[in-house]
Amino acid sequence: MSTSTLRPVVTELRLSAFKAHSGAAFALGPLTLFTGASGSGKSSALEAYAALSRLAGGEFLESVFPDPAACVPRRSRPDPQGRRGFRIGCTVDGPVGEVRLDLAVQAEPELRVVGERLTAGGETLLETALRDPGRRSVQAAWHTAGTAQVTRAPLPDDRLATALLPLRIAGKTAGQLFTLAAAEQVLIALRAVFSCDPRPERMRVPAQRGEGRLRSGCDNLASVLLRTRTECATRHAALVAAVRAGCTGPVHGLGTEQVSGGSVRAVLEQGELGVMPIDRLGDGELRYLALALVLMTGPGVLEVDPVADVLPAQQALTVLADGFDRCMDGRQARELLDVARRMCARGHIRLVAAVGRAEDLVPAPEAGGARPGRDAREGVTVVHLGA
Repeated sequence: MSTSTLRPVVTELRLSAFKAHSGAAFALGPLTLFTGASGSGKSSALEAYAALSRLAGGEFLESVFPDPAACVPRRSRPDPQGRRGFRIGCTVDGPVGEVRLDLAVQAEPELRVVGERLTAGGETLLETALRDPGRRSVQAAWHTAGTAQVTRAPLPDDRLATALLPLRIAGKTAGQLFTLAAAEQVLIALRAVFSCDPRPERMRVPAQRGEGRLRSGCDNLASVLLRTRTECATRHAALVAAVRAGCTGPVHGLGTEQVSGGSVRAVLEQGELGVMPIDRLGDGELRYLALALVLMTGPGVLEVDPVADVLPAQQALTVLADGFDRCMDGRQARELLDVARRMCARGHIRLVAAVGRAEDLVPAPEAGGARPGRDAREGVTVVHLGA
């Protein structure tokens, strides 16, 4: 087990065959930036991570992959039965050590799971396979190490089997307990994910009062600020300082004001200049403000579904941010990255983001220094795609 944390965290994302990726494995740190040319696969890497998260939460394949054919690598050719698919997976580090989850999905002619494997400690803890294409199920075998070494049973072919294991394992033998712990470690790490893509055009519209959890598009930011300002003065002051560093003009405070119909809108308090509604800010400033709020608040404020019966101190939230620096100038992007670096260093939040030009945000390692792709001095893991 890594000594870095007792919180389960995803340390590797594998895209064996997914969209533009083939045989790819990406190490993930507390703060990871995917960079590369347009079409190199930055967004699809985050999409695969988000898909694993949703499957871990119990969602069905058809809701997670509404266009499964688009996930199949372009050069993939169907087999004699006309079948094509894709494969994704991850490694989760935590209290029981490294646990690997690998998933094979058939996209055509019909969407279904055709194989899944959960491994840890040199043991295959769960393995599923499609034995009879005429049945809407897979044959599953999971490690028990009791009177029988494995338990076999059919499981649905439209859901992640790992997510179903806690309902199937009694936890009576050491083998059952280990399998259960490994499955739960993966589920805890994957479920605590917040996919965030602030939409400035929506943020400019007043929000309904009383919505205390921030949505992924951040369109209800004003309502969330109304809550967070009163809950933690210290954290709010830190947010104001971050916004001051990233916005043009004076920023003395960040608040809300009521408008007609019971809605609220966010405003910048500018001292003797009065207040300015945030809808007058540029797109880059609005995205900066929203992402700073996301990084500084945590799961209690964000619209995520962490494991309810696990203490918050034992869970780490992962923020997925596609276009992290979109619409921002270099100064804003660097200030926001500095916010992310400080928050991720605390261990309770992680960031996996896609950026346009990582070299504008993180200086390249000096010759003879850190290995390519990782600048240990900055605490940022940079994944270059299409190089």
